[in-house]
Amino acid sequence: MQTLTVGLSERSYPIHIGSGLLANAELLVAHLPTKRAAIVSNTTVAPLYLKRLQDTLQAIGVESVPIILPDGEVYKTADTLNLIYDALLIHRCERSTPLIALGGGVIGDMTGYAAATYLRGVPFIQIPTTLLSQVDSSVGGKTGINHPLGKNMIGAFYQPRVVLADISTLNTLSDKELSAGLAEVIKYGLIRDLPFLEWLEQNMDKLLARDTDALQYAVTRSCQNKAEVVALDERESGERALLNLGHTFGHAIESGMGYGVWLHGEGVAAGTVMAADLSQRMGWISEQDVARIRTLFQRAGLPVAGPALGIEIYLHLMGMDKKVEGGKMRFVLLKTIGHAVICADVPEDLLRQTLKACIKYD
Repeated sequence: MQTLTVGLSERSYPIHIGSGLLANAELLVAHLPTKRAAIVSNTTVAPLYLKRLQDTLQAIGVESVPIILPDGEVYKTADTLNLIYDALLIHRCERSTPLIALGGGVIGDMTGYAAATYLRGVPFIQIPTTLLSQVDSSVGGKTGINHPLGKNMIGAFYQPRVVLADISTLNTLSDKELSAGLAEVIKYGLIRDLPFLEWLEQNMDKLLARDTDALQYAVTRSCQNKAEVVALDERESGERALLNLGHTFGHAIESGMGYGVWLHGEGVAAGTVMAADLSQRMGWISEQDVARIRTLFQRAGLPVAGPALGIEIYLHLMGMDKKVEGGKMRFVLLKTIGHAVICADVPEDLLRQTLKACIKYD
């Protein structure tokens, strides 16, 4: 097991990364203020891991209230969020009752938002079970739900008390979900960690084969990068926005296709290739750099072109992005591979050229 720390003064917390952590009560006991906890999971993850976690809690005398939600991005809504509140109220959960998120990014985001708002704030613990949630969404305190007009438009910054990333839970992921997680892993190399990107190019086959050591290294290195950025800019007023490489395009894909049709990581992959293409048109990186980026995403089993929504629809949806400021779209682009910047002065003709070049027409 490896342990990292997200340094946020009195709200600092550990990230434990290793295999078999669900059975390790020692990692949780210090973060459970009462002998009662609510576990939020979904219909896919609960049959696999809920009993194991409940047994671990029971061994230290902690009673658990399971809250099982439907699975999928399409359910990341206010209606589903109310199912969590309903269960907490029915079971008379108190301000000291921690909420434990057991699942992927959707479960983590919704449970975190419920924890931030139920009784104006209750303890929150993240136990991510997908690669994407282990390397990205479980760390940093971004919580929330989707709105029909935009992804993650309603939410709060609310940090967990601890993150338990059990690598062994990745064994039950589908190949499609594993690949989706790799999109966020690749992102860290592109925006700030060139040596890690080179490692990924050398070890992609091991990651796809679910080599435990390779996966643990990738999760640890990704979390190190995320923790460093969050410690510097918790509420995304500056550097943290760089973590959104590819997300402006990617969120437009997810919204335009309907939530859940494309996985988040798939949208990020195609969106990152679009951002690379736009960076090249801005004169910052070369065509060879773009080809290198496209090849790595293809090797990871990810899409490298967006669906044919239509250029005007892309522009409209990107205009709804959270990063819009002063009416201007802000893009995370690459000055070089390994160094990202935020750019609000993208000529519209270049943006249209990128969209035309990077949309897959059937």
